[in-house]
Amino acid sequence: MLFTKASEYALISLIFISQKDEPVDVDTMSNELKISKSFLAKILQSLAKEKILNSFKGANGGFSLAKNPENLSIKRIIECVEKRPMSVFECSSSKSDCPSKKASSCQIWSMFNLLQNRIDDMLDNITLKDITQKNG
Repeated sequence: MLFTKASEYALISLIFISQKDEPVDVDTMSNELKISKSFLAKILQSLAKEKILNSFKGANGGFSLAKNPENLSIKRIIECVEKRPMSVFECSSSKSDCPSKKASSCQIWSMFNLLQNRIDDMLDNITLKDITQKNG
C-alpha cells in the first residue's frame, strides 16, 4: 500500500486542526480543504475513535487534537486511518506470513523487508509537529 487518499486527507486535516485554537467542524474543513464532507467525516471519526482527535458535538462542536503534535507519528496516523499496518510492499514482515507462499524461494523478500523496516522507522520518527513546522 502506498499512501492512499485517506492517509493524505488525514494528514492534511490534522495539520489544519493543529493550527486552530478551537475545535473545527467538518463543514469548515471540507470547504477550506476541498475534501468531500462524507469522506472527511469518516476519516475524522476514525481518528477520534483511535484517540488522535477529540470530537465535540453541538453548536460549537468539531474536532481538536487529543494529543500533542510531537506525540503523533505519521506512521500511527496512517495505520489508524488505514486500519492495518502500514506497508509499502505486498510482502509480509515475516516469511511465514508470505501471501504468495513462496517466501522460502523469494529472492527479493530480504531487500523489501529491510526497506520496509527503514520506512517504518522513518515514519515512526516523523511527527505531526515536524510536518506542521515544514508547512508553516
